[in-house]
Amino acid sequence: MLACVDVDYREESTVAACVLFRDWAEPAEASHLVERGPPAAPYEPGQFYRRELPFLLRVLGTVREPLEAVVIDGCVWLAEEKPGLGAHLFEALGRGIPVIGVAKTRFHSSESAVPVLRGQSQRPLFVTAVGVDPADAAECVRRMHGPSRIPTLLNRVDRLCRDS
Repeated sequence: MLACVDVDYREESTVAACVLFRDWAEPAEASHLVERGPPAAPYEPGQFYRRELPFLLRVLGTVREPLEAVVIDGCVWLAEEKPGLGAHLFEALGRGIPVIGVAKTRFHSSESAVPVLRGQSQRPLFVTAVGVDPADAAECVRRMHGPSRIPTLLNRVDRLCRDS
């Protein structure tokens, strides 16, 4: 099973969502999970992962099927040896599940991000990965369903967070 995850912050709570799917080209989810929790800690510059990671782990902890990979909205690596949210998630998951980061903008020092053009968009997504070759991860993201820049299931998990 594959998973896309995202988190939405609100004044009174935090919502984490997970969309599960079986194949990179799937047009629809197999299922989804939503977890609500307390408000997130305040943002600390350079420590974004501390704010989001607990909620991602909480929702992923409810998944019953073995996971082949987790896709996040964000970066795995911020720079060559500087871990981002995805690298911290990989460690927290015991280094056994590849994590693929899909960012809408290139982090200023992330040379390792692989640009991926999708649909008719001239603006690439920037893919980083751990536990899987970045070029292979980029190809998986390119193959994800959807006619536009953002894959269908990444949009779906974003909407689940915002609408739940």
